[in-house]
Amino acid sequence: MIIWLDGTLRDAESSQVSVFDHGLTVGDGVFETLKAADGRAFAMTRHLARLAASARLLGLPEPDLDEVRRACAAVLDANPMPLGRLRVTYTGGIAPLGSDRGATTPTLVVALAETSRRPDVTAAVTVPWTRNERGALAGAKSTSYGENVVALAHAHKRGATEALFANTVGALCEGTGSNVFVVLDGELHTPPLSSGCLAGITRALVLEWTGAKETDLPFDVLDRAEEVFLTSSLRDVQAVRALDGRQLPAAPGPVTAKAMRVFDERSAADPDPQTG
Repeated sequence: MIIWLDGTLRDAESSQVSVFDHGLTVGDGVFETLKAADGRAFAMTRHLARLAASARLLGLPEPDLDEVRRACAAVLDANPMPLGRLRVTYTGGIAPLGSDRGATTPTLVVALAETSRRPDVTAAVTVPWTRNERGALAGAKSTSYGENVVALAHAHKRGATEALFANTVGALCEGTGSNVFVVLDGELHTPPLSSGCLAGITRALVLEWTGAKETDLPFDVLDRAEEVFLTSSLRDVQAVRALDGRQLPAAPGPVTAKAMRVFDERSAADPDPQTG
């Protein structure tokens, strides 16, 4: 596997990032995950805009997005595959062993791993931990991912592929790596960004392409929703067939099936849908 590290393509097995990199020692970094089909990454412009926004939230230097584009293109060209997970990681670089940043330049890594198409349906669980919608990292796609690792392991032990969080005021928020949509009385809703959820790229496209509503939702809405689905770069639109053991036997239901169809058609027609 060939990766991009700090300005050049390198063999992944022999590449090294310093043990003093701030992304390793304190999670001081941001990242993006893009779906790449046949050598082309989906929604690159939106993902790079979010990478820059996350960096600003953390106070990291503005990433050179032209360099990131070149790095992604080089990695995709060097590793041909039908479907891949393209990961862009941007960290604070070498720093002291503490929270203070160093004076060096940030670290940029771009890597690609082969993946397979997700199933159309999955199972999810809720977790007892909460998202802090008022935290310093709210809205940033940060490498400080420990909470998600714990919650996802909790889900896997229960036969699910995703764990869903409430926020500190008991409202529905998001999954460990996905946004969540629910159908109530035939209408499609998803939590607003003020809930603390990540501004997912697929989430935004589903909102634009389906007319779904951003709605403050109590966490127990999951107990009565007619349909539930998850969105992310690798899931696209994925129906939930079981939630905490509650079966949604029609999954994907009619609203979800329409969202899946619309997303597939629109994303195929435009691999880099612009914002606005």
